[in-house]
Amino acid sequence: MRFLGRGRAGLRRLDGESPLRLVLLLCSFALTGYAGVRLLSGDWFGIALWFAGAAVLHDLVLLPLYALADRVVAAVLPAPATAPARWINHVRVPAFVSGVLLLVWFPLILGRQERRYENATGLSADVFWPRWLLITAALFGVSALWLVMEVAIRGRRRRAGVRSRGPEGSNRSDGPDRSDGPDQSDGPERSDGPDGREGPSRA
Repeated sequence: MRFLGRGRAGLRRLDGESPLRLVLLLCSFALTGYAGVRLLSGDWFGIALWFAGAAVLHDLVLLPLYALADRVVAAVLPAPATAPARWINHVRVPAFVSGVLLLVWFPLILGRQERRYENATGLSADVFWPRWLLITAALFGVSALWLVMEVAIRGRRRRAGVRSRGPEGSNRSDGPDRSDGPDQSDGPERSDGPDGREGPSRA
C-alpha cells in the first residue's frame, strides 16, 4: 500500500476507477486461481489439453461458422422498416446462449455420456436434450417479445410526435399580425394653422 501511495489517490492511479472495483478484481483473480489449482490437481495434462483444444476449435472452426451464420441471417432476413436498427441482436443473443449451453453440455445433450452420468449421480440423463430445447425456445421467445415491445414503443412515440406537431404548417405563423397597410401617420398629429399651413396640433 505504501508503494501505491496513501489514500484513495494511489489506488485510483493504479486502476483508474474506485478502490472497490480494484478489490473486487483482486478477489475474482484469487477465486479463479483457487479454482484452477483445484481443477489441475487431478489429470492436469488432460485438462490443459482440453483447454488448448477448445481454444483452437473455437478460433479455427466455431468462429468462422457462427460468423458465416450471422451473415446469412442478416442477408436472408433484412431489417423491416418498423424494426430497430439493431434487431439482429435479438437473434444473436439467444443463439449465442443456446450455443454455449450446447457446447458445455453436448456429451449429455447428445447422449454420449449417459451411463457414466447415471452411474456417478444416480439420475437419468434423458432430461438434458428436452430441457436444452425448452431453454432455447424460451430464450428466443423472450427475445421476440422484447423486440415486439421495442417496435410498439417506438411506433407509439412516433405517432405521439406526429400528433404533437399537428398538420404541416398549422403550428407556424407567417409573422406578426399586420394591418392592411402601414400606419399612414409619419409623426405627431397635425392640424391646419390659422394661416392655412399645416402645423403640429396642440392639446
